[in-house]
Amino acid sequence: MVRLKNISIGFWFDILLRIFLALLFVKLEKTEPFTRKIDNDELWLYKYPRTESYVPTSILWPLVFLTPILVISLVFIKNKNTNDFSQAMMSVTLALGLNGTITNIIKIIVGRPRPDFYWRCFPDGLENSDFTCTGNSDLIRDGKKSFPSGHSSFAFASFGFITLYLAGKLQTFGIKGKGNSWKLCLFIIPLIIALGIALSRTCDYHHHWQDVAVGSFIGFTLSYICYRHYYPPLVSQMSYKPYSSLFKKDEIESTKEQINGFNLYRNY
Repeated sequence: MVRLKNISIGFWFDILLRIFLALLFVKLEKTEPFTRKIDNDELWLYKYPRTESYVPTSILWPLVFLTPILVISLVFIKNKNTNDFSQAMMSVTLALGLNGTITNIIKIIVGRPRPDFYWRCFPDGLENSDFTCTGNSDLIRDGKKSFPSGHSSFAFASFGFITLYLAGKLQTFGIKGKGNSWKLCLFIIPLIIALGIALSRTCDYHHHWQDVAVGSFIGFTLSYICYRHYYPPLVSQMSYKPYSSLFKKDEIESTKEQINGFNLYRNY
């Protein structure tokens, strides 16, 4: 009874934590960032032309939120493992929630202008002496949130998780995955998609390269931390199972046998 009670408390804490992170992310989206002073000798960094996003948020959000759910659901349809499904969902939602909150907090504190900030500030090109912006307030506020790139961090948090999840399921870096180049390619493809989204932010002049580099690092680091919180290392022979499954009583013996078999192979 105590065990069931602890599980229930832990489950509801996990749910409430993710709801809190989602609400905090929405709140931070509307928060005014720090207004950084722009020197005349660096003004050229923020005078790039305004262009439409190559990957607008109307495309980004479905990609980063629905793609992991689709992959996890397909694995569930194949394996019929409800425990793995729930653990994977907990892992990816935690990664995305933490990523959105941390990325936005840094954006607000740093307040770095975007490459096209000048034209957001002075859409008619008429600059005043005290550099007081005359453009749309929402565009100006968003224009001061360049560092780090949210597109990049979300792309690598989402597709980074997919990369790790598939590699674990296919045992890409375990003994069974050695020599199978298609498994390695399946590991790389999601990362290429994330990289393409990230690089597009420098092509449409919405971010500096440093914003993209740091955003990508944040996203992938959080996806790795959250994945490893629920799943063993990719080199483990148990990489396809969540930790919660490894410690079930009915699977302990099977796990011991597989570990012993691996030890024999390693000694050989």
